[in-house]
Parts: sequence; structure tokens; C-alpha cells
Amino acid sequence: MYDLIIIGGGPAGYVAAERAGHKGLNVLLFEKKSMGGVCLNEGCIPTKTLLYSAKTYENALHGDKYGVYAEKVSFDFSKMMARKTKVVRKLVAGVKSKMKENNVNVIEGEAIILGRSEKGVQVVCNGNNYLGTNLLICTGSEAYVPPIPGIAESGDIILTNREILELKDQPKSLVIIGGGVIGMEFASFYNSLETKVTVVEMLPEILGGLDFEISAMMREIYSKKGIEFNLNARVVQVDGNKVIFEKEGATHTVEGEKILVSVGRRPVTKGYGLENLNVELFKGGIKVDEKMRTNVPNVYAAGDVTGFSLLAHTASREGEVVVNNLTGRADRMRYNAIPGVVYTNPEVSGVGETEESAKAKGLEYKVMKLPMAYAGRFVAENEGGFGICKVLVGAKYGEVIGVHMLGNPSSEMIYGACMAIEQEMTIEQLQEVVFPHPTVSEIFKETVFAF
Repeated sequence: MYDLIIIGGGPAGYVAAERAGHKGLNVLLFEKKSMGGVCLNEGCIPTKTLLYSAKTYENALHGDKYGVYAEKVSFDFSKMMARKTKVVRKLVAGVKSKMKENNVNVIEGEAIILGRSEKGVQVVCNGNNYLGTNLLICTGSEAYVPPIPGIAESGDIILTNREILELKDQPKSLVIIGGGVIGMEFASFYNSLETKVTVVEMLPEILGGLDFEISAMMREIYSKKGIEFNLNARVVQVDGNKVIFEKEGATHTVEGEKILVSVGRRPVTKGYGLENLNVELFKGGIKVDEKMRTNVPNVYAAGDVTGFSLLAHTASREGEVVVNNLTGRADRMRYNAIPGVVYTNPEVSGVGETEESAKAKGLEYKVMKLPMAYAGRFVAENEGGFGICKVLVGAKYGEVIGVHMLGNPSSEMIYGACMAIEQEMTIEQLQEVVFPHPTVSEIFKETVFAF
């Protein structure tokens, strides 16, 4: 009899297992593929590893701006891919080690939920039955491939985030259907390696959901780098290596050696007996409350399977909420300070309300924005680079409600804005915080002082 059974070893599952084991619960974790889930094996980590290789190559190419000269700068695509695989294996081993350190029982295999009774939740795997007082479902999400005519017949020309990470040879040209975060990160990587990249996006702007102004700035930067963008474009057919789309009443065609389909992900709710629990679904995912409880007693869900915030750090926090409540600490999930990052070059980072979301909610706010060049270290390390910091505050109390940045290394700075929003800090309170000098993070304080 286990205190907690977890299905899925991604960021929600393995973090919950580690926390629960550390607090003395008897935990059983099932994972049918590789520990770490999509994030570690097919998403966050491998893509960031490749993007760093690309950034290193770009820095070498343009070292002359800093008085550093290198001749015959080149790259080895196969070595980049090999290093990606090495990094993933190392971190997967690290996750397994954490499970062992915290006395988590891990079973590699496909778990099937048989049902729930007064005795607990029953799960079967590899022919063996297991019983748990509580069940946490962390089955994640999968790439959504829309039913576009011809897409199924195009064979290995069509890629999702999984297949593109396993390429042996660099494509000379790449068409990306979808200009969201995943699409733009792959666009950035292959553009850096001089692959011809074309992005076809159905929305009016790339990076939907992020601050519209900053998304437009990012698109302009990458347009100058050579990426071709087709916005307000609806793909109607794929014919081999050709993508046919409609835009402004006309039909257009673009070709690519490979075609990456990156139009979103959907929760995995089938194939593991979820129907045997009569769990309520909502918008394709498992419906939960602020404590990550489903409508079935002692059954919880966390991560992408809820269909709400498909981010690894959200998943980990949701898993922590479950464990905290199971072990006596009252906790609830809050989504007002969840950061979003696009690891392109330059990076985009944001948290809280955008101007678009604030207007849609009828919030009264004030906005201030400053160029990243107001921070001395940004100027020192980004010759000819452009960036911006944008801060939104509530009009009545002056509390920070949103922060959005374009520029390196905003991914390492945005957590400060998350803390400010989480603690409902006002601009006056932030003005009293001492920031280290010189750092790029000072741009946040400079922007707050500009109100």
C-alpha cells in the first residue's frame, strides 16, 4: 500500500515524487519512456543545449565587435547533436539519482488505472497490481498535428519537436508551421546555422500570448537575420515538401527540405485507464481546483495534462502543491506570476499581465518602458544589440502587475519580477531594493524609477 502513486515522470511527477519522498511518504512512480518526461528528453533541455551551441557559433563569427578575431569559424552539426544527447543522458541520470536518494520506488513501464475503491486506487503495470491511497496523474502532453490535407502522406519530411531533435543531417531549408515559442526557438537555432527558414503563422503576430509589442520587435530582429515570416496565413495543404497557405485572399506556396509542425500541444488523457475513474475533463485536459484536486476523491492531476499552463516550471509547482496539501501544509496554485521565456538570441521573457490581457480584463494600469541600454553591463556585453524592459503597474496602488523584456540575459532576470508580482510589491518598495552594479538586471529598477 503506497501513500502516493504517480503516473508520469516529467517535471510534475518527478518533482512531486522527490518532495513527497523527502517528507516521508511511501511513493511509487511509473514512467513508460524516460525519466524527465518531454521537457528533459524532447523539449526544454535538448533545445536549450542546441541553442547555446548556436549562440556560441554566432559569438565566434562576430567576435570582431569586441576586438576578438577568429579565422575560418565553422560548426559541426553532428557534434552539436551528440552533445545534446550527452547532456540529456546526464540529467536523466541525475533525476534517477534524486528518486533513489528520496526513497521513491520507480517502475519503468506503462501503468493502467483499474479504478478506485474504498481501499484506494488500483493500478496495474507489467502484470502486477499496485494500490495507493492517493493518485497523482502527470501524463503530460503530446505534439498536436492538425489534419491538414497531405500532411500524413508527406512521410519523414514532416517533423514535430521529437523528430527534429533526432536529425542526423542539417536541412538546407526548413518551413515551420506555427510561430509560437517552440517554432521560434527552432527557427532561431537553424537560422544561426544558415538554414533557410520560413515561418507560417495563422495569427497576426508570432509568439501569441506574449506582449504584442515585444513579439513584433523580435520578429523584426529575425527578419533582418533572414527568416521569412508569413503572418495571418492559414495552411490549407501540404504536398510533399511544399506548404500551401492562404493569405489576404491569395494562395501561396513555400518549399522546405523539412517541415516542422509546431502548432501546439494537447494533454494526454487516453491510453492509461483514466476513463475508469470518471474524472471530469475541461477543454481537453483534466479539470482540477486550486489544490490540483480532480472531482474524484484522492485523485490529483498536475502538469500539461490539465491543459492550462503547459510549462515545465508550472508543472513542478503544481506537483509541489499536491504534496504540500497531502503532508499538512495548506497550499494553493496561483498563476498570476508564472514566467514565460523564449530562448532565442536575443531572449524574450515575461511575467504577469501584458497590455493586451490587462485591457481585456478592464484593468486600469500605467506602463513604462526603457531600452536595455540604460543598463551599463548590457551595453558592455551586447555591442550593437537592442533590448527593452516594459513594466506595468496598477493605476490605483502602484503594484507591479506585469514585466516583459527583450534582450540577453532576460531569462536569468525575470524571476525578480515574478517575486515582485507574487508579493504584490509596489514601485516604491522596489525602488528601495539594492540591485548589484553593474548588472543587466538593473534595467528593472531603472524602469521602475522612470514612473
